[in-house]
Amino acid sequence: MIELTAAQVAAATGGRLSADPEVRVGGPVVVDSRRVAPGSLFVALPGENVDGHDYAAGAVEAGATLVLAARELDVPCVVVDDVQAALGELARHVLATLRERGDLRVVGVTGSVGKTTTKDLLGQLLRPEGPTVVPRGSFNNEIGLPLTVLEADESTRFLVLEMGASGVGHLTYLTRIAPPDVSVVLVVGSAHLGEFGGIEAVARAKSEIVTGLAPGGVAVLNADDLRVAAMADVAPGEVVTFGTIPAADVRAEDLGIDRTGRASFALRVRPGASGDATRSEGTSARVTLGLVGEHHVTHALAAATAALRLGVALPDVVARLSDARALSPHRMQVTERPDGITVIDDSYNANPDSMRAALKALAVMAGRDRRSVAVLGEMLELGEDSRVAHDDIGRLVVRLNVKLLVVVGEGAGGIHDGATQEGSWGDETRFVPDVEAASALLRDELQEGDVVLVKASNGSGLWRLGDELAAAGAGAAGGERA
Repeated sequence: MIELTAAQVAAATGGRLSADPEVRVGGPVVVDSRRVAPGSLFVALPGENVDGHDYAAGAVEAGATLVLAARELDVPCVVVDDVQAALGELARHVLATLRERGDLRVVGVTGSVGKTTTKDLLGQLLRPEGPTVVPRGSFNNEIGLPLTVLEADESTRFLVLEMGASGVGHLTYLTRIAPPDVSVVLVVGSAHLGEFGGIEAVARAKSEIVTGLAPGGVAVLNADDLRVAAMADVAPGEVVTFGTIPAADVRAEDLGIDRTGRASFALRVRPGASGDATRSEGTSARVTLGLVGEHHVTHALAAATAALRLGVALPDVVARLSDARALSPHRMQVTERPDGITVIDDSYNANPDSMRAALKALAVMAGRDRRSVAVLGEMLELGEDSRVAHDDIGRLVVRLNVKLLVVVGEGAGGIHDGATQEGSWGDETRFVPDVEAASALLRDELQEGDVVLVKASNGSGLWRLGDELAAAGAGAAGGERA
């Protein structure tokens, strides 16, 4: 973060100063006292189980020079009414200051699936152009986004932000903190339908990243998704599209996928789509992704389009996309075990769209000569559509000819029911009550040559099984709140 005095922090947050006004904050802004470094600002967030105020004194002892708090403490602090809101205001102030001082460009990424992979790809495309800040993991909410913004300083050229939402108005709040110069919308899908109340509400919520663009900003929209493409109607400025249809400004042609599940395609850019009419676009160049799953073509196209708009040359985009790798764990992370078993760990999150994509990748990787095994847990936050959605996935497992289905937990029971109704029974589909039972079954069941997919929402805990299965091997390769 840029260096600020305690008085400047108080002014930015509307807080009451209980410290020497000239105390300086120059270290990282943290909400976890274990991450404190010399000069840190410690943000004392209250929580259901842990209250950050209880750790304020320890944070100061560890080197924090100031605490953002909701009540008076016996340490240097700025006292505010709402610590979380004050964190957002501080981030808004710092970003506005940085924009006044230099040529910082902000990219916002949203979508029901694929945000984390896309922001990771963007980071790999932009970092060679200059200092780039990218969120850790899925820092995409009212706390994670401001913390990411506050990692930027005077040297930062690109600030990539993942923006998640659980309802209408959430992205309006985030874009008020950090109005993007480039807003990327991936997919309007069925993730978190129980929170949004319907697919059209999801579309309205995601469109807020478009209406929240900075003056002169560009909307980068998925032409293959009709709800996303329709957001062009609310864009305050220029729109550039990506996709596989001929009308897309940046598109994938001649798409193929190999036995390792990795896609390749010809990347074609319509003349002028990069915003620079002098560039020799309109020709195509071949991209071969290192990420597993055909669905990553959408993420690669989105990242490529944004990078082009930010001035990255097309040959560099193509080369960097082909070299890009998965950076975040439990997202189509592939481990080849010494015993000949391949593990695909996609257990970070799940919804009907990402579940279908992962199952198709499993079918491709297994082919006709290896046994496919799908270990599936609950897809959370689907509301009243949950049972039908899980049933549909079970039926898809059968249609994809997955050889063994292991369904984990009562919440995922609809997958087992759907597979049974579609014609899979006996040893082809098994139901187990929990992760421990799934682990025991797989220890007895797995055999050399199997390709195993582990997929569920993070809250189901199936990531523990993904870690366990992968730990039996070596050499990972590979690879979202809505």
